[in-house]
Amino acid sequence: MSFYENRVLPHLLHLACGNKVIERQRAALVPEAQGRVLEVGMGSGLNLPHYDPRRVELVWGLEPSAGMRRKARRGVADAPFEVRWLDLPGEEIPLETDSVDTVVLTYTLCTIPDWHRALEQIRRVLKPNGRLLFCEHGMAPDEAVRQWQDRADPWWGRMAGGCHLNRAIPDLIERTGFGIQDLEAGYLPKVPKFVGFHFRGVAIPR
Repeated sequence: MSFYENRVLPHLLHLACGNKVIERQRAALVPEAQGRVLEVGMGSGLNLPHYDPRRVELVWGLEPSAGMRRKARRGVADAPFEVRWLDLPGEEIPLETDSVDTVVLTYTLCTIPDWHRALEQIRRVLKPNGRLLFCEHGMAPDEAVRQWQDRADPWWGRMAGGCHLNRAIPDLIERTGFGIQDLEAGYLPKVPKFVGFHFRGVAIPR
């Protein structure tokens, strides 16, 4: 892993993903998590203050980046519930089948290289009555914006740790055995449109 990926990128992603607009999305979604929770792509721990400790028994934090785990240390130490790191990428989830009550995906599915395998693994570990909570940016509905997303995607990914601008997030989720139970979609305020079309929702295993 390069110096940029290990030392610079974690700081930049923490700042970008911790702005007020994104924090409002986290605050609207993450408190719905309950039971034994798997957060895929925990990053610097920005979701930790939003979990309801009365509803959460344990949070597994799946995060392959040592730099992001280092950035999250204070938040993990201050969490009023147990947090256990899983030092693996999203395509590899070392948990038993049907062992998780809630999976949380926030600004992660855009980055995972093999999104299909990752979602299959999420479905495997999620209990039949469990829920997938997701906040993601992705493909915009307007053709002019999509064209900008397609043009920018290669250099954006190199700069932003593999992030893709043009993934159709709800479609990806539904194609791997989930049904979308609730979905809000639209452009976030004060965010450039090519990176600002946003999905927030809940999915359940079919």
